[in-house]
Order: sequence, then structure tokens, then C-alpha cells
Amino acid sequence: MGGFKNGSHLLRVVVFCAAGVAVFLVARQVAVPKDFGKYGHYRAGALDDARAKPVVFAGQKACGECHTDIVELRKTSKHQKVSCEVCHGPLAKHASGDDTTTPKRPDGRTACLTCHLKNVSKPAAFPQIVLKDHADDGPCSACHQPHNPKIS
Repeated sequence: MGGFKNGSHLLRVVVFCAAGVAVFLVARQVAVPKDFGKYGHYRAGALDDARAKPVVFAGQKACGECHTDIVELRKTSKHQKVSCEVCHGPLAKHASGDDTTTPKRPDGRTACLTCHLKNVSKPAAFPQIVLKDHADDGPCSACHQPHNPKIS
């Protein structure tokens, strides 16, 4: 490096950067699973992992097979397109008959407020309440039927 006055400093920086790139490439080779990228930016084995997990949601159709009265009640409701399991939780075992216990009713106040508590990030047209201005400490079901929430 005779042409550069401080060539040894430049050489150290280049060697340091090259060592950093080499360490990164080795670490990446060790840390990234072999099947990563087979299906785009995913690990192919993740599909098998997901398939191995038990199904926990039954789906809207399964609920309607037994609860036809609720399906009818919801037909004209603003909650018509809200899946049963959004409020009632995952019910695949219940729907399959493997679980003979009756699922608990959700706490109406908590379940309703999950969606309807006033929040500036929600569209203005979406029904929202300010709890202290809307109701006392009673349940929402005192005035609203959860499956068809028009004021009863």
C-alpha cells in the first residue's frame, strides 16, 4: 500500500467489514431453517406445525345446525355477520359433541365493550359508547338482546 499514506488503517476497516459479513453469513446459515423460503417468505414446516394443532373453532355453520332460533333472530341484526365464536369463544369440542358441558355465557359487559367502547380509531358510524354516559354498572343485556341488539 505504498501509494496511500494511511493504507494500513483502510485495510483494517476492510478486513473488519469482511469479517462482519462472514460472521453474518455463518450465523444466518446456522439460524435459518433449511426449509425457509420454499413457499415464499415462510418456513415450509410451519404448515405441518399448523396442521398438527387441534381445531378449536367450529365455524358459523356448525353453530347454526343446533341453534336455529338464534340464526333466525340474527337475520335482521347488525350482528348478523359477527361469528358466534367472536363472543362465545372457540367451540369446536362443543359442536362436535366431544364436550357435553354447556359453554358459559360470556360476560355481556366485557364482550360488548370489546367492540363498542368509544375509540377514536374506529369509524364514526360504528356504534360506540362512552360507558359513564351510556349506562350504569348493569349488564348491556338489561336493554339490549345480544344477538339482535336493538333496544328492547
